[in-house]
Amino acid sequence: MVTFEVTDMTCGHCVSAITKAVRSVDRSAKVEVDLHAHQVRIESTEADAQEFSEAIAEAGYTPVPIAGAAPASATPVRRGGCCCG
Repeated sequence: MVTFEVTDMTCGHCVSAITKAVRSVDRSAKVEVDLHAHQVRIESTEADAQEFSEAIAEAGYTPVPIAGAAPASATPVRRGGCCCG
């Protein structure tokens, strides 16, 4: 499982855009998004973390890999994202 912190993911539109980006790399990937914690967890056997990171970045977000799936910080830093940042 690959986990990213995406602090510029701020709303449902962001969740949808990131999910679509992940699925463009691996259609059958299991994607879990925690909007409140700004985390995206991806389970895939067809693609690696770099491919997912690039797809999320191309969608306009800033994915940061989380080693060991540690929880996000209590106070997320907002850097933009889509319409709500």
